[in-house]
Amino acid sequence: MILNILTLGCSKNLVDSEHLLAQFRATGYRVVHNDYDTPSDVVIINTCGFILDAKEESVDTILSYIEQKREGRIEKLFVMGCLSERYREELTEEMPEVDGFFGVWEMPSILEAMGTRLDQRLLSERVLTTPSHYAYLKISEGCNRTCSFCAIPGIRGPQQSISIEDLISESNNLVNNGVKELILIAQDLTNYGIDLYGRRALPDLLKELVKISGLEWIRLHYAYPTGFPEEVIDLMASEDKICNYMDIPIQHVNNQVLSAMGRGHDRERLENLLEKFRKHIPDVTLRTTVLTGFPGETEEAFQELMEFIGAFRFERLGVFPYSHEEDTPASKNFQDKITEKVKSGRAEAIMALQQEISLELNKQKIGKIFRVLVDRREEGYFVGRTQYDSPEVDNEVLIPDDQMLSTGKFYLVRITGAAEFDLYGEVV
Repeated sequence: MILNILTLGCSKNLVDSEHLLAQFRATGYRVVHNDYDTPSDVVIINTCGFILDAKEESVDTILSYIEQKREGRIEKLFVMGCLSERYREELTEEMPEVDGFFGVWEMPSILEAMGTRLDQRLLSERVLTTPSHYAYLKISEGCNRTCSFCAIPGIRGPQQSISIEDLISESNNLVNNGVKELILIAQDLTNYGIDLYGRRALPDLLKELVKISGLEWIRLHYAYPTGFPEEVIDLMASEDKICNYMDIPIQHVNNQVLSAMGRGHDRERLENLLEKFRKHIPDVTLRTTVLTGFPGETEEAFQELMEFIGAFRFERLGVFPYSHEEDTPASKNFQDKITEKVKSGRAEAIMALQQEISLELNKQKIGKIFRVLVDRREEGYFVGRTQYDSPEVDNEVLIPDDQMLSTGKFYLVRITGAAEFDLYGEVV
């Protein structure tokens, strides 16, 4: 019997699917992931319910598989994840063809619905859906922050950290199966461990991870600026395995906007932290995201954000126009008066500025040699990344495939050319 899990949304969802795939594989199912071609007996859709576009994609996917079930092409259809957690009653009423809706904490219930039980011995096992040389390591679930624009705490609940012992066990399994890069993810890396150990324990976890033989790169995603454990900066500077890369969403720099967002810090505190990264790790790559058009963002506040981005020159930056998310403090306390045209125009202006910055920074790399991990072969190139780039969201290094390289291996590459978001190179 073939079981297909379709994963929508973020890398945290992906990890959930990989754990579930391991459980089903152990019971004898043939498991596939995001396979839209192989006929399947059972389909499980792991949904995203965070923002409007993601919700629409999830609903459209469910409807398409309801049609397949009506046609007799699949036997059972289950829905799990954030959309199901957030709108279970409405979905159950509107989509009776679905055999079951399950929230983000209900993996045992999904297994029981398929006539099996959770195998505790397999909790650290996963079926990797990424290339075999890198994997995401989810170190906690949920969030205790009070950002007024964010629906995640209401969906995923309060923070629940995974113990260092369990994470090391999972990491060892991954590395023993060929993983060379671990990408640490959570809704909030900064607060990891507070609920378990009474302290921010990200430094303790990193000290254990660097001991794993065969692990080459450790990358940090989604750290919150407020309360960031600065010992991590020292570890990043001293430990070669920890990539000189930090994903730390700032959202804004104007103090009034930051206060309305409920971010818990002002511009001065934010700048002090960012400057510490730059001071102690001169070659650090800082990735961030910002929101445009948050209620109360005046043109002056937006220009302050633009000026900061232009002066600070983040190596990597993404931007999202604000939209009200139901049941969030912002949707209850503020009127969304800024037009979509203004929001999107501001976002486009920021990305145009970031494109210029990225091109200038990339051109400075021409002639330099970097250690590159090759991810895949595609359209006449081997495609890889330096330690300064995360998969799927950052720059890639394109190496002509006129010589045979191996995916999942490291090479020294001289950069020969640069575009806004890509580098070109040759193996030396």
